[in-house]
Amino acid sequence: MTVDASRVTAVSDSGVSQVTVPSQSVSVDSPTERRNPRSTDIDQMSTIEILRTINAEDRRVPYAVGMVLPELASAVDLAVHALSNGHRVHYVGAGTSGRLASVDAAELPPTYNVPPTWFVAHHAGGTGALRQAVENAEDDDDAGAREIRGDARPGDFVLGLTASGRTPYVLGALAAARQLGARTALVSNNPDAQRVDVDVLITADTGPEVIAGSTRMKAGSSQKLILTAFSTAVMVKLGRTYSNLMVSVRATNAKLRGRTVRILREATGLDQQECADALSEANGDLKVALVHLLSGVDVERAADALTETEGHVRKTLELLGASVI
Repeated sequence: MTVDASRVTAVSDSGVSQVTVPSQSVSVDSPTERRNPRSTDIDQMSTIEILRTINAEDRRVPYAVGMVLPELASAVDLAVHALSNGHRVHYVGAGTSGRLASVDAAELPPTYNVPPTWFVAHHAGGTGALRQAVENAEDDDDAGAREIRGDARPGDFVLGLTASGRTPYVLGALAAARQLGARTALVSNNPDAQRVDVDVLITADTGPEVIAGSTRMKAGSSQKLILTAFSTAVMVKLGRTYSNLMVSVRATNAKLRGRTVRILREATGLDQQECADALSEANGDLKVALVHLLSGVDVERAADALTETEGHVRKTLELLGASVI
């Protein structure tokens, strides 16, 4: 469904401008749109009372996320399977959901040294909507479908995010993904939303917002937690960490070189100079240096073994017969 819209003149404190106003309306039955009985007097509260009220509501978010961990685990496994077989992960969202997804996708290459094509974010309204809201863009299911048909492939994994559970752009993208043969999941904050045809439905019931309908608050916070947990778990399962150490980062500047030496010291128990020398010998590749130090093989054999295990440090050490922590 594409919602009809018209242009009208609006007057605000910043002047006169043309804005797009939908000529149709949709009533969304979602807890996030309802009034929160705990914040009805927020406009009469002192500053500290306002902040305490918001903080008290925020504390409900981790619990809501904790209730959907089994479903989130299923999504992680689908993403790991896709990436392990040469496919990609796509995020699809609008407004706050799309911006959070775009940030998560952008942070993974520098953090885990993965190709930028592994995680692709699709945001309603395009990149311009990341900086300035294009609210009616979310109502275009055809645009979401076109976006996915033009970029996704069979075997990919597509994760949609929508607080209401009904955003047309996101649902259109997910339907197109299913038709293409991609696996799909939907993150929503509306337990009352109509059942969506996806492989995994992840519904974090964060309840009514402090300000009714302001889903950048608790709903957005829950989606941030879900995205961070999702992508981190995927990276761990793919061997992009060793223990809880970020071993896939490459030393491309002085700060990162210091970080990689510190990680090597944590993982091996060796001194600063030994770790710095190993890192230099490995041409800045932390994983190669780590395997070299833990297994005793030279850096060439360490690099070859890592290739055999697709970069998984623990599997590489097992392959070389080295002990692991």
